[in-house]
Amino acid sequence: MSELFTDFFLLQDPNVRWVLAGTILLGLSAGALGCFAVLRERALVGDAVAHAVLPGVCLAFIITGDKDPFMLLIGSVVFGWISLIVMDYIVRNSKISSDTSIGMVLSVFFGLGVVMLTYIQSSGNVNQSGLDAFLFGNAASMLPEDVMLFGFVSLMVLVVIILMFKELKLVSFDPAYAKVIGYPLKRMEFLIATLLVVTITAGLQAVGVVLMASMLIIPAAAARYWTDSLRVMLVVAAIVGGVSAISGSFASYAAPSMPTGPLMVVSAAFLFTLSFFFAPARGETRKWLKRRGQKEKVKRENILKTLYNLEESDGNETKVRTLQEILKRRRMVKKMLKSGLASLDKTGLVEHFTGRPDGYVLTDAGRNEAKRIVRLHRLWELYLTEKLEIAGDHVHDDAESMEHVITPEIEAELLRILKNPEADPHDKKIPKHTINGNR
Repeated sequence: MSELFTDFFLLQDPNVRWVLAGTILLGLSAGALGCFAVLRERALVGDAVAHAVLPGVCLAFIITGDKDPFMLLIGSVVFGWISLIVMDYIVRNSKISSDTSIGMVLSVFFGLGVVMLTYIQSSGNVNQSGLDAFLFGNAASMLPEDVMLFGFVSLMVLVVIILMFKELKLVSFDPAYAKVIGYPLKRMEFLIATLLVVTITAGLQAVGVVLMASMLIIPAAAARYWTDSLRVMLVVAAIVGGVSAISGSFASYAAPSMPTGPLMVVSAAFLFTLSFFFAPARGETRKWLKRRGQKEKVKRENILKTLYNLEESDGNETKVRTLQEILKRRRMVKKMLKSGLASLDKTGLVEHFTGRPDGYVLTDAGRNEAKRIVRLHRLWELYLTEKLEIAGDHVHDDAESMEHVITPEIEAELLRILKNPEADPHDKKIPKHTINGNR
């Protein structure tokens, strides 16, 4: 394996150099352009166009009788554009939805392409050998002139994206505003559609019509998990596309019977899976940890509030509160209560006393934190009753949820609106804000 790795990355084989150059440029351009398709919710359009260009490839071959890369490119672009026009016409002039029109165009054009490909294969033209590679891709069959042409197209797509970044960004996020300020919206839509068509065409021989849409969608979808910035998203998507191209090409080189295109898609899917679970911005692991942290925070705050309510009810701040007392006041699984108390004891918000009775007492810091939670709860109850005119016996559950998410800014606004109230709707005292234990 180490010998294969060395031979591949030292680029000693000319064929490896050409294949790697072509697939990397494809991965970079498809990944970057796919961001605009995903953000504009036009991802499936790319799939329809990828399937629709097959009859263009076949027609170009029938006319020329040869696999001339330039003519195949022209035929693909023409039929890609026809498919876009047909989809748009169907949506604008019928009651058929956009997803239905995409499905219709995809299946009809692809079916026509398969019929034409079958005709070519039975025609006896010796030049048709390898034409079926456009279905599933065969990067190894690409000649230097193929790579040069399609690589040049991919490079031009990247250049256009860089030069027109601001315009593409505006059209993608706020087309209505772009139209109002005088941007040529139709021309920009035309540009994006053209870039989509030529990018798909450039990747046909490497990835194939069946899987080409994956190279547009998957890198962009993976990049979306890492950032909220379009500029960063474009870079990350291009990197995912490029890495997928390198890893797919290497896997195909190590196992010659395996096609490069599908391996590129599998590599991209693997990177998407990593992004889905482990991306710091939106990864599921981060979300799970955040939910777990919030759940633990709510549990600890509820325990603090319960201990404060017990103190408030009998006026004794030094009394040790047993687990049974706390459970009687706050319904909670005993195991969860013990873990929450252990956490609060560790952070110095409660003090654990062993012996008889065995229980817990709020520290000064814990009492101040408990007062904050109770204050937010009662302020919100008062706000609901006074400003929204909700009955006092219907506000407790809502305040139980809100007390954990009210920020200091919202608290200050509540105090201003309610004019620093003394009591809640149930005539319970609203604790004042304390600093270092002082009012």
